[in-house]
Amino acid sequence: MNILITGGAGFIGSNLALRLLRDGHAVTVLDNLSPQIHGSDPDSSSPLYASIRGRVRFVRGDVCDAAVWPLCLPDQHAVVNLAAETGTGQSMYEIHRYAEVNVGGTARMLDWLANHPHSVKRMVVASSRAIYGEGKYRDEDGNVVYPSARREADMRVGRFDPLCLRTGRPLRLQATDEDSKIHPSSVYGITKQNQEQMTLTVCPTLGIEPVAMRYQNVYGPGQSLKNPYTGILSIFSTRILNGNAIQVFEDGLESRDFVYIDDVVEATCLALTRAEAAGEVFGIGSGVATDVLTVARSLVACYGAKVDVTVTGAFRLGDIRHNFADLGKSRRLLGFEPRYDFQSGLRRFADWVMRQEVAEDTYERSIREMQEKGLFKS
Repeated sequence: MNILITGGAGFIGSNLALRLLRDGHAVTVLDNLSPQIHGSDPDSSSPLYASIRGRVRFVRGDVCDAAVWPLCLPDQHAVVNLAAETGTGQSMYEIHRYAEVNVGGTARMLDWLANHPHSVKRMVVASSRAIYGEGKYRDEDGNVVYPSARREADMRVGRFDPLCLRTGRPLRLQATDEDSKIHPSSVYGITKQNQEQMTLTVCPTLGIEPVAMRYQNVYGPGQSLKNPYTGILSIFSTRILNGNAIQVFEDGLESRDFVYIDDVVEATCLALTRAEAAGEVFGIGSGVATDVLTVARSLVACYGAKVDVTVTGAFRLGDIRHNFADLGKSRRLLGFEPRYDFQSGLRRFADWVMRQEVAEDTYERSIREMQEKGLFKS
């Protein structure tokens, strides 16, 4: 197939491009080489871009620019739409940019397809676990509960876990399946929900089979070590290698589903080719919740570093407490089975990080930005 990957020079996109090339496909990449991800001079500062340069047909451009789509879409058989702004916290004060890129860019692409002859038969859109907001729980009577965003007043006094509104007692965390309630708690989550819904609604009218992939927290070799707004493993790694202490939010027991990049690439390839995937949405993760304190301590051990790991009680408004994927549907329809557990994937990631140039630690600057906007509370 001829396959277009938007955002194809990014972390997921570049790895996917290399896999598709190995599988014999012709790959076109559209990417604006954002400095937040690729550095100020991508030709010399971006290993992600370097990995695909000269191997794919590359179009440097912005998904918001209507002029790029005639350069990219003709003769494509499939599209993987990965282009997006991805920082949950940053989205809460760069609202227009996140909406313009994530929603407006997808609208530009669909608009071109709706008004021009095309050969696209399948479109895979990168959605996110952020569309769910807080994950799925059960109360003490076994009822399914989807807690709303946590209150600042509760978190200020250390009540971080969602509680049953009826009894005030703790809820039991469950795996989040694709039928779970969608109630995003960040602008980023709202834009991904809109992006997903537009794709699933418009594509069938254009003769295109849509597939939405609700990725959990993707990590692995090649992840940007320069971006202080997203990717907790890269943020912690950069701080550790600069000799700076790790400051863990809340009580450190907040958890995420960390899914290794090779597993995400495999799932995305299945979404491109499996007939059963057409018109479906899939939660893609490891299926395991790992708390942030475990992440921090495991990274310190991997690097053999002597830096402090401090649980601060600080928190960010809009952050969720827990979310991890129920893989039942992905296993059944995609045949997806993650191959890497967190510890084995983490070792591979840390081994790669140790071979990279130590990046400047700009994390404190990102925290000051959120603090100035009233989103970070200490």
